[in-house]
Amino acid sequence: MKNKIKVFRAMHDLTQEDLAQIVGVTRQTILAIEKGKYVPSLDLAFKIARHFKVNIEEVFTYSEEGRTIDVD
Repeated sequence: MKNKIKVFRAMHDLTQEDLAQIVGVTRQTILAIEKGKYVPSLDLAFKIARHFKVNIEEVFTYSEEGRTIDVD
């Protein structure tokens, strides 16, 4: 899942630590999400989007890159 958390943090002058405290996770969690190494729960994704006052789709984009889908 791709995201624009770093962009939104920059627009709101927030550090990873600031955002982590606001949404109730660790800085390492925010870092992992930004780098695409961790997919946040739906609840956490909504908390992040709500903080920036945008729709979840503006922050997160689902990508099937690297995945295969079997269609019969």
